[in-house]
Amino acid sequence: MASITIRNLDHEIKARLRRTAAEHGHSMAEEARQILRQALDKPRLGRGLGSRIHNRYAAFGGIDLELPPRTESPRTNAITHAAPAATRQLSR
Repeated sequence: MASITIRNLDHEIKARLRRTAAEHGHSMAEEARQILRQALDKPRLGRGLGSRIHNRYAAFGGIDLELPPRTESPRTNAITHAAPAATRQLSR
């Protein structure tokens, strides 16, 4: 088995760990192992913010939005046209 050392642990956290371990009838090390095991064994529902929002509200169902038809042609980005000129200036 591996072991770890936790430095700079707040005194209050250590005292709470000691009290909780005593309440459960085992050592502080065993209490810490159980806390870590419980925290890391929880299933991860999603990784990012979007996934967490989706998981939270998925039970409410969704709605279909009607997209309005396009009335204009897509416009090109002005930066796209300026980029080649800027590149030429840099290469001189």
